[in-house]
Amino acid sequence: MIPANILRALAQVFHTLIRLYTLVIIARAVISWLGNIPPNPLVMIIFRLTDPLFRFIHRRMPFLIVGGIDITPMIIVFALYLLDNLVTGLILDFAGTLP
Repeated sequence: MIPANILRALAQVFHTLIRLYTLVIIARAVISWLGNIPPNPLVMIIFRLTDPLFRFIHRRMPFLIVGGIDITPMIIVFALYLLDNLVTGLILDFAGTLP
């Protein structure tokens, strides 16, 4: 009973973290559309949280910049959605098998 509840809580925490990071990715995309905005602490935090993943994706798949438009945020959000559903589903299914 207790291990199943712990696993359910873990799945919920994972789900929440993925959703929060998805919002950060969307905020990064909106900031890039706005053009030159003065740097402030919030923008710097958003860029620090997203730059490593964006650089990793751009090195592996440079073709995601199409006609000057970067579609990397859409790919990342889609991948996060799949990862969230897969991992959360697996954890919850496993928690359901425990007594």
